[in-house]
Amino acid sequence: MGHIYLKNGYIVTMDKDEKVYQKGGVLIKDGKIAAVGEISESMVEPYAEVVDCAGKIIMPGLINTHVHTSQQLGRGLGDDVNLLTWLHERTFPYESSLTPEDSYISTLLTCIEQIRSGVTSFAEPGGQFVPSMARGVRQAGIRAKLAKSSMDCGEGLPPIWQRTTEQELDQQEEDLKTYHNTGDGRVQVWMGLRTLFNNSDDLIIRTKELADKYHVGVHMHVAEVKDEVEFCNEKFGVGTVQHLEDLGVLDKNLLAVHTVWLTNDEVDLFAKRGVKVSHNPAAAMRVLGFAKIPQMLRKGICVTIGTDGAPSNNRMNLIDEMWLTSLIHKGWRLDPTVVKAEEILRMVTTSGAKALMDEDQLGSLETGKKADLIIINPKDAGMYPLHDPIANLVTSMHSTNVESTMCDGKWIMKNRLILTLDEQSIIEEAQLRADTVRKRANIVLPSRFPIY
Repeated sequence: MGHIYLKNGYIVTMDKDEKVYQKGGVLIKDGKIAAVGEISESMVEPYAEVVDCAGKIIMPGLINTHVHTSQQLGRGLGDDVNLLTWLHERTFPYESSLTPEDSYISTLLTCIEQIRSGVTSFAEPGGQFVPSMARGVRQAGIRAKLAKSSMDCGEGLPPIWQRTTEQELDQQEEDLKTYHNTGDGRVQVWMGLRTLFNNSDDLIIRTKELADKYHVGVHMHVAEVKDEVEFCNEKFGVGTVQHLEDLGVLDKNLLAVHTVWLTNDEVDLFAKRGVKVSHNPAAAMRVLGFAKIPQMLRKGICVTIGTDGAPSNNRMNLIDEMWLTSLIHKGWRLDPTVVKAEEILRMVTTSGAKALMDEDQLGSLETGKKADLIIINPKDAGMYPLHDPIANLVTSMHSTNVESTMCDGKWIMKNRLILTLDEQSIIEEAQLRADTVRKRANIVLPSRFPIY
């Protein structure tokens, strides 16, 4: 690996002291950060690549804690319909009609959008083809936690997804043994549970046991919709979170997604057990509701941000989610002081790394950590002027301001050019495959306007 010296930048370290350097440098050697801040020229090897970042911002790569790579080709299929239509007539038929090669192209398209929006690491909550996802992530050069969307019960599941508990457990373990820590360690495999609607108690308990055995996380949609909590109360006599507590699943290696319908006591339970939360504001605003994010932050819960899947959001852009997070909790609480810009930056950096069990390696610009970082060029009418650069990163930055993205000490985008993938050919193939899958799934969309 080469040596790279980024100099003269405005550096947002996100280290434990959250230091900012007005004109600092980042020295990268063999994929790791060798020095941050004031760097002597004598420390720089004569053959190092030197990048002058004057007027630009350098910060850790963003971490997206919930994005469905398998749903990327379904962008736009879930607009303006109710939840059951979205699930049973659009998303399930579409996703279950994917082939392994469709999943691979869908993953590549997801990776392009992540890289362009400054994301260097993401968590995939589960498709059906972990081998295809792993192949795409390796090629893109990004970092990911991949999981199978495990389901062994529930109404409305397509026949291809109707599998036994043993089949789901065996597949999860096989995927982990085959693909975990591949791609120079960038590709890792976690355990995945879809929802309480589709997971038996046996599958939930034994999936958690597998995660503990292999020292990985469990990625699960938790208390996502009101119907889920009502279903759980009717079946078990308690809500989703208490039921998971009774099963022994609430733990520091559980990444709970959405968590919209938590009671105050359940928030306290999350804090007590060290459960990590992925907040997906755009998806929540569409139909789910408003999670108690300000309360979770006050209780010390590790709150992060995810984009969810394309049919839920249409924008797999974490920068947009940062902006939404800065607004919606102020609005529904009628309190402009909650969920501040600095808290949101933690959600997509240090807290994101902690949620993905990578806090020793990622999330901040510190000596010895992985060189996952982005260079932001704020010099455009949408982000200037910079009175408060930290606030601007959250409230006025756009993905177009992300100039370069580095993962593991390698450029995967430089000067807005994706270096690891043929972007245009992937986009063209994605459209062809998306049309084919939609027809295969027999999904007919209404005509919104007359077509001539």
